[in-house]
Amino acid sequence: MNPIIQTVGLTKVYGANGAAVHALRGIDLTVEKGEFVALIGPSGSGKSTLMAILGCLDLPTEGTYTLDGRQVQGLAGGELARIRNEKVGFVFQSYNLLPKASIVRNVELPMLYAGVGRKERRERALALLEKVGIADKADKLPATLSGGQKQRVAVARALANEPALLLADEPTGALDSKTGAEVLDLFRELHSQGNTLLLVTHDPSIAALAERRVEIRDGLIAVTEGVA
Repeated sequence: MNPIIQTVGLTKVYGANGAAVHALRGIDLTVEKGEFVALIGPSGSGKSTLMAILGCLDLPTEGTYTLDGRQVQGLAGGELARIRNEKVGFVFQSYNLLPKASIVRNVELPMLYAGVGRKERRERALALLEKVGIADKADKLPATLSGGQKQRVAVARALANEPALLLADEPTGALDSKTGAEVLDLFRELHSQGNTLLLVTHDPSIAALAERRVEIRDGLIAVTEGVA
């Protein structure tokens, strides 16, 4: 079985010559299907750059990246966008919900891009809202929801296309501690159901909830702890 994530010698350089910034300096990382991995590191460590490449939002300067058996480096923009929509579900700190669309429409959006029919989109979206515990909010607008509820919508939307990888970037950063703990419980539940999770955080206490922690410093993997 192919790993979900496999990178070899991944580098990212911004600028050129005297102005070059080496954000990643050779990352070798493997994440197997069903793993829950935390990517941790301080500001400027390279973890955001690595997350962008793993999420197919950017391409490496050198090295190889295979996502669920598919070579990613070198893909053109349209193909990269298609792989991103099919293979990766994103959960962001700021939720990124469409303010004028209902909750159920927000969850349907990735399926619309993937060409899923209207009836199936609605049925799947409602089932996902049920899964994350807010089916009763399906017809509401995002502004009427609490922060924790908005993040649950974001999780449901991330799962819409049954992605190979669920990528969460500081998902509790905008939440109070109680609500954040509830969202993290939801991630643990998703992991127990077989989902592959990569959680990006600067908080060691949150990273400790994952089964494996990968620390990035100065563009390199400094420490890996937990089950390999």
